[in-house]
Amino acid sequence: MPAARKSKKSVVEPFFQGAKRFEELHVHVDGAARGNPGPAAIGVVVRTRQGRKVAAFGEAIGEATNNYAEYTALVHALRLLSVFEVDRLRVYTDSELMARQVKGEYKVRDRNLRSLYAQVMSMMGRFRDWDMMHVPREENAEADGLANRALDEEALAGARPARRAAAPVSGQESLFADEDREAEE
Repeated sequence: MPAARKSKKSVVEPFFQGAKRFEELHVHVDGAARGNPGPAAIGVVVRTRQGRKVAAFGEAIGEATNNYAEYTALVHALRLLSVFEVDRLRVYTDSELMARQVKGEYKVRDRNLRSLYAQVMSMMGRFRDWDMMHVPREENAEADGLANRALDEEALAGARPARRAAAPVSGQESLFADEDREAEE
């Protein structure tokens, strides 16, 4: 029998869980890596044009470079948006490199980023109108915070000591004492 899968909590805000169509969405994406490469995570925040939050999430993605994490955040955001009909999409990132590459101003030279770039460009084609904007880090603080929180939680989980064996119930210490002595001899 396969192990039960742990269900994830929906990242879509409750008010928007039934929504199907949006005229315009604004997406803030961020990737963070501690070391380059190093432990990495992503952060995504999706809002309506009026500023109402549709979805937000942060997730550790393992070992990666910062640029790889930035692209991974964008890919995850676009996958989330695939369940909605969205006419106009505005994407905000503090990665100038990614913004310029997606807009066609720079070539994607890094072999590891090419497949992510291809995924992004393929998914962007489903929007009637889209734009990618480089913003200062301060304007991307919420997505950055989600990525860093995911990194902190992952680091904390990795730093926890292994579970210790439960202490024997009172009176059970002597149950196996004879076997332990025999094994030592």
